Amino acid sequence: MTTPSPVQPTPTGLEAAMDAAWPAPDRHDAGGWTLRAAAGVTQRANSIWPRSEQCGGDRCSDDLPGLLREARAWYRSRRLPVIFQLFDTPAASALHRLLDAEGFTRQSETLVMTRSAMDARIPAGATPAVELATEPSGEWLRVWWEVDGRGGEDSLAVAETILRGCPSVYALVRDGDGGAAAVGRLALPRGSGQGGLYCMATLPDARRQGFAAAILQALLQAGSERGVDGFWLLVTAANRGAQELYANAGFREAGRYLYRQERPRRALTGC
Repeated sequence: MTTPSPVQPTPTGLEAAMDAAWPAPDRHDAGGWTLRAAAGVTQRANSIWPRSEQCGGDRCSDDLPGLLREARAWYRSRRLPVIFQLFDTPAASALHRLLDAEGFTRQSETLVMTRSAMDARIPAGATPAVELATEPSGEWLRVWWEVDGRGGEDSLAVAETILRGCPSVYALVRDGDGGAAAVGRLALPRGSGQGGLYCMATLPDARRQGFAAAILQALLQAGSERGVDGFWLLVTAANRGAQELYANAGFREAGRYLYRQERPRRALTGC
């Protein structure tokens, strides 16, 4: 008789772990929202997290315009746009309606995929050796930033601060010449029992060689050895290739979120 897998955590249950896995250095709690800023480095660390456990359903809908005014002032003082990281769920419906009325864009739809640690499935083609560490090396940072980074050395320094804000395991694979070719990160938020896969990046010349699958396997194993109960990862809705890799490793979609960004206000011109 096959033992059923444990029920996968819901996106709401993962929200706190996701926030802890990518911690913004500048934070402010406003009602049921957490305002986050990191000098504009990454959308996630510069977005508002409307905490579901603080503002479920339409309970806070009467406060939304006031909260939005406070958020606008907070981000304006940092010269940053107002961006929400928001699940598309009934609990967020009132906020979505307000943002629609205010002309906020919808962008970067992202899948949250989860997997139990009890799933022993191994990603296919996982053969290259993987180096694991508890700190991001210079090589690791270079590969990740070359693939996913936006900005120069100052932005990379902010990104490194974000990474180091959560205990993690860093994986790196080398190519045939010994150069760093692919990386990944397993975030291990304290007390969550969950592990989050982030920063999966392979240099263009090193793709289609099984490096990503090897890193995925190594990080899943590292999490299991550390007593993780389950895993989550984030992948854009447009990235079908990555979704297939993760599905083959036992991950299934558990929810979706998107970013809602305020449009820049054009200054009046003319006489």
